[in-house]
Amino acid sequence: MTSGTSGTSQVADGQRLFVGGEWVEPDGGHYAVVDPATEETVGWAPEASRSQVFAAAAAAREALGPWSRTPPEERAAILGRAADIIRGHLVPYAELAQAETGATTGTARGMQVGVAAARFRRYATVEPAEWAIPPQVNEAGPFGRAAVMGALAVRQPVGVVTCITSYNNPWANPAGKIAPALAMGNTVVVKPAPQDPLSVYRMAEALEAAGVPRGVVNVVNGRAVEVGEAAVESADVDMVSFTGSTAVGQRIAEVCGRDMKRQLMELGGKGAAVVFDDADLASAVSGIGTTFSFYSGQICTAPTRVLAQRGVYDQVVEQLAAYAGRLKVGDPRSPDTVVGPVISAAHRERVESYVELGRKEGAVVVTGGERPSHGPGFHVAPTVLADCGAEMRVVREEIFGPVVVVVPFDEEEEGIALANDSDYGLIDYVWSGDVARAFRVARLLRAGGVGVNTVGRNMEAPFGGFKKSGVGRDVGSYALHAYSEVQAIVWPG
Repeated sequence: MTSGTSGTSQVADGQRLFVGGEWVEPDGGHYAVVDPATEETVGWAPEASRSQVFAAAAAAREALGPWSRTPPEERAAILGRAADIIRGHLVPYAELAQAETGATTGTARGMQVGVAAARFRRYATVEPAEWAIPPQVNEAGPFGRAAVMGALAVRQPVGVVTCITSYNNPWANPAGKIAPALAMGNTVVVKPAPQDPLSVYRMAEALEAAGVPRGVVNVVNGRAVEVGEAAVESADVDMVSFTGSTAVGQRIAEVCGRDMKRQLMELGGKGAAVVFDDADLASAVSGIGTTFSFYSGQICTAPTRVLAQRGVYDQVVEQLAAYAGRLKVGDPRSPDTVVGPVISAAHRERVESYVELGRKEGAVVVTGGERPSHGPGFHVAPTVLADCGAEMRVVREEIFGPVVVVVPFDEEEEGIALANDSDYGLIDYVWSGDVARAFRVARLLRAGGVGVNTVGRNMEAPFGGFKKSGVGRDVGSYALHAYSEVQAIVWPG
């Protein structure tokens, strides 16, 4: 089920690592990658050793000087060719992504591989890397006399960047890290999620075919915690870009803090969807319903915590339950399937344990809550928990599955307070027929982003979280800021 461009990375008994421009056998052997929909083996992923991870970082360090001095136009051209290669292999790449993640066909093609190609294309453009700062009169200048000082801000690469990526999107998430990092002249060590790493190796093949120099891109992975630890700890690494859970992000931040390594953290979320009584309920329910269908709820931006004003609370619960009941759960390869499986049997059990916890806490399971009985696959039925209170763990903790909790509120101030009463602050949402009120409320929410009457995103807008949802911003030009240092050059005018 592999569809690489070079044919050199994959052998009959398993995937090779990509280190220093070479496809090398993993020291730790291989492990099975399992299709969440069929429970069959997709392929064999490599298990790197700590020494191989350190070798990858050393290769990236060696390649950094020449790559950072490569003209931006040449770097952009390579990214553009990689985008074309990925787009040209969209169908086989999407089939592999679907097999690894359980995504529906539309999601695998459009939101995974398609977005990855678009991100490489986005950063195949050259943006200004320096800009003049207005001259300033320095009254206490050199030699005790006033002087006019000119200044120039220059954007420089951070250095070697470790990119640790999430399992819910093995194409768009790595591309969103690798492409801007390379565009800014950094080199990268990519550590994919252990559940679905094979797609990232296809991305490495595409970059190799596009002409990326040896050592600029390295991919190493494994299930052992030591693999990720080595990718963070290496003395050759200057920055860590991580997408994943807040708990793991906190451990990474501790290690980075010891050596003052730059961090970009996209962590957990428990998005509040504040639905006022003048909202377009059909629009609100449709937007909230993406929690069930988009990656089967395995996405940090999902509006999983619904805060419904008392006047429409019953309608919101009823319509969400009806919406969930209409969604077909099953084989993601079937054209009419809307909700595919979650990533693994262990994660299915975790999601189910939260539903049971909700019952014990006093929530009412309005729909879902039972494991679908058809065929193989790690399926979870779209679930709505109503009559929830703000203190419940199902309301406060990230479940990362197709589960929505609904909490009532009375006045606007209470809704805002409930939305902000969270350890997380990634993306919140507001639905109201009064657009002025919606924007006023949006500015009062402690979240890195707010959707007003929509769950859509602008891919040039800054993306990142408040509180325990992350550190830093990326996407669009903000990613170029994230993967660069700013140097000031000053001279007498």
